[in-house]
Amino acid sequence: MEEIWQGKKENQHTAEVGMGNGASERWNAAISNLSEMGSTLDSLQKLLLQKAVYVDEEAFAQASTNSVQARNAVALERRVKTLERELDAAITASACARTEKRQAEAGQRAAEARTQEVLKELENTTKIFELHMEELRTKHEEITKKDGEIKVLQAIIQTLSKGTTGNSAENNL
Repeated sequence: MEEIWQGKKENQHTAEVGMGNGASERWNAAISNLSEMGSTLDSLQKLLLQKAVYVDEEAFAQASTNSVQARNAVALERRVKTLERELDAAITASACARTEKRQAEAGQRAAEARTQEVLKELENTTKIFELHMEELRTKHEEITKKDGEIKVLQAIIQTLSKGTTGNSAENNL
């Protein structure tokens, strides 16, 4: 019986090292194994007391091996279930990450489209501004030309006025 207990301790230590996290799960498994072992010992004791069946060493060793294998099978089944839950969680997390990635890509595409739209509007505004500036330059040139014409006409009028006043003074003499 001491060999079984030592083998069980080694199996539990291997399971603890392999699992890394999940200490409460290991404790629950250990407590379950201990209670299972206790019930097995109680059953064996009752059986021995009631029927007084004695077996040879070979039969006992075979029964012990079978018992260890059964416990190992139960522990491995629990480990498989734990790994299945972890796999399901990883698959769910991966699906969420893919969804978030798609949403981020859609947001990026929308932002890029908006950026292109704003750039297009800016280019159009720049073109309109250039057209207005060209129109203002043309108007300014026209105003400058007209101003020059007005000054020439004023000079002509002044020259003619002086000439007419000088002529009228000569006419008055």
